[in-house]
Amino acid sequence: MRHVLSSFVAALFCVVPGFAQDQRPPNLIFIMADDLGWGDLGCFGQEQVKTPRLDQMAKEGMRLTDFYSGSTVCAPSRCVLMTGLHTGHCLIRGNGRDPLRPEDFTVAELFQDNGYQTGLVGKWGLGEEGSTGIPTRQGFDSFFGYLNQRHAHNYYPTFLYRDEERIALPNVVPNEDKLGAGRASEMVVYSHDLFTEEALEFVEANRERPFFLYLALTIPHANNEARKLGMEVPDLGAYADEDWPEPQKGHAAMVTRMDRDVGSLLDRLGELGIDEQTLVIFTSDNGPHAEGGYKPRPRNSSGPFRGIKRALYEGGIRVPTIARWPGRIRPGTTSAHIAYQGDLMATAADLVGVEAPEGVDSISFLPTLVGDGEQRQHEALYWEFYEYGSAQAVRAGRWKAVRKPMLTGSVELYDLTEDPGEKSNVAAEHPEVVEQMLALMERNHAPSKRWKVPKKR
Repeated sequence: MRHVLSSFVAALFCVVPGFAQDQRPPNLIFIMADDLGWGDLGCFGQEQVKTPRLDQMAKEGMRLTDFYSGSTVCAPSRCVLMTGLHTGHCLIRGNGRDPLRPEDFTVAELFQDNGYQTGLVGKWGLGEEGSTGIPTRQGFDSFFGYLNQRHAHNYYPTFLYRDEERIALPNVVPNEDKLGAGRASEMVVYSHDLFTEEALEFVEANRERPFFLYLALTIPHANNEARKLGMEVPDLGAYADEDWPEPQKGHAAMVTRMDRDVGSLLDRLGELGIDEQTLVIFTSDNGPHAEGGYKPRPRNSSGPFRGIKRALYEGGIRVPTIARWPGRIRPGTTSAHIAYQGDLMATAADLVGVEAPEGVDSISFLPTLVGDGEQRQHEALYWEFYEYGSAQAVRAGRWKAVRKPMLTGSVELYDLTEDPGEKSNVAAEHPEVVEQMLALMERNHAPSKRWKVPKKR
């Protein structure tokens, strides 16, 4: 049975920290890039790729330096984001075609139950066509984008979905599979540009009422079906004449295009006079990829951290995160509060003034954003991953533990205060901490019938 929350009327009379009772509840725009590394933005140290609008967003708001994805790959990260359950508890713990169920309660439903207009633009990955998991059956009033993850590889698809219907596009994909994946031979319409237009239209259409927009961008994910030509972008822009390999130019052009379009969205909020009513959060679903011919190391995409996508080291799960809310978030601030995407559930509840659902692995970080109220801390953040032989990871304060394979492997221990790059395994020097981290792993892992730990080969 679905969790039933209080009505919109009740929400109007709840007190959000520093938020007047007679005001309209705030809007939330949650923007999630795809495979964008911690070091891919200028405000997080990137020197080669231009991201002026996101850098400006950071100056106008807050950088969260210790913010984590829900997983190190797409689908589980999105499941964690939507349900507020970490990968030791959530339904979808790896990439696949598993749908959310009717009984799964999402952030979108929380907003919807409290009178918000809810929209998803971009990539979903939590339910295929006709399943119980499609966005319009999981709390979204409207949806435009991709349902399937492999379909989302293709920036020039022959169709996208609007709500529950396929919408034809003029691109031609001769090797298209039944899910829509492939590489276009005639590249007419770029999906990312359509998503930008759709997001702008959603904000304009709902400017008079509270809304939640989940903008799940596909940039800078590669089109894996195009192999070394996978960094698909209409033009290379400012990078056309750089002495770089083509995939490096393509990746840079994709990131800068995304940056421009996030800026357009922020500008529209100002034009509509709803800037101060709207919290905007920007992040990524996991660390940087090494796909489509792109090489993350020369670009320093992981920043100072070890690992990339599909690793539970910091580079695979610590993601660039910015929050902006004029008049509420103090400009130019930085926070090292340890949080993750599963915290969106409790933060959303805090925004609308209701209790978060029981049993979620979620703590509101709204007090950190607005500088008001007591900020609760996680005892630990937890991840588990079933590919590449499997792994578990825990972060508890300064300590980070990684166990490979999960459940049976030896524990690596890192002191992130002294060693953010996870270069020195100090497990032998701190056996008592290792025992504590093992206990946290055991406590946070709930066995799943669907997700089995790979057997040793």
